[in-house]
Amino acid sequence: MQILNFTLPLGLGWMVSSAQTRLDSIQQAFLPTPNNTATTTAIMAYTLPKLPYSYDALEPHFDAETMEIHHSRHHQTYVNTLNAALEGQSDFSALAVDDLITKLDQVPADKRGTVRNHGGGHANHSFFWKNLKTNTTLGGDLKSAIEKDFGSVEAFQKEFETAATKVFGSGWAWLVHEDGKLKVVTTANQDSPLMPKSISGASGYPIIGLDVWEHAYYLKYRNKRPDYIKAYWNVVNWDEASSRYEQKK
Repeated sequence: MQILNFTLPLGLGWMVSSAQTRLDSIQQAFLPTPNNTATTTAIMAYTLPKLPYSYDALEPHFDAETMEIHHSRHHQTYVNTLNAALEGQSDFSALAVDDLITKLDQVPADKRGTVRNHGGGHANHSFFWKNLKTNTTLGGDLKSAIEKDFGSVEAFQKEFETAATKVFGSGWAWLVHEDGKLKVVTTANQDSPLMPKSISGASGYPIIGLDVWEHAYYLKYRNKRPDYIKAYWNVVNWDEASSRYEQKK
């Protein structure tokens, strides 16, 4: 059997080689390089965290439609706006968002308002999602500390509910740990106790926090904020709260 040696004609071989060169050039132009990847990472320094549960997991206390809108639209807007504000500010965009808002007084003045509102919104909501879960129980050292600092769990809950109800407009109610004690504080808008006290008016390390913006409850509770606040006790992730307390006590 005779094996034929096949050789491409000179012109056709040049065409194949040229096509391969053009293909390599296209791939280099469109596939991300390390530099392109770094640039993308810098621009998108902050991302929307995934929820550790489904949107309907907190039913009937927090409804699925509100959770979906709250997470995928409101929180996403805070992330997008924060990234846009910090574009080109690598010293700040490289920070974890909790660290960023502790340094809010160091952010350039023309960026500070946006970072306060949207960095605060991103930090507060990232904490809020982790702080929600059904069927957990307050106990251990955190329960003992609440009883010591407030007199009883019921007294703490009453103080927290009163504070959350009295927030005028939009804001947050918090249980925080500071100087060896637990206390209830509130902040306006998307301010956080982690921010400098001169900016937020509050201080302390958050143990739990409740969003009392209307977008957090209006679809289910309408104007009945006190009902929403009472429902919160059914979805507090006391395991997460206890862990945070242990870290800071």
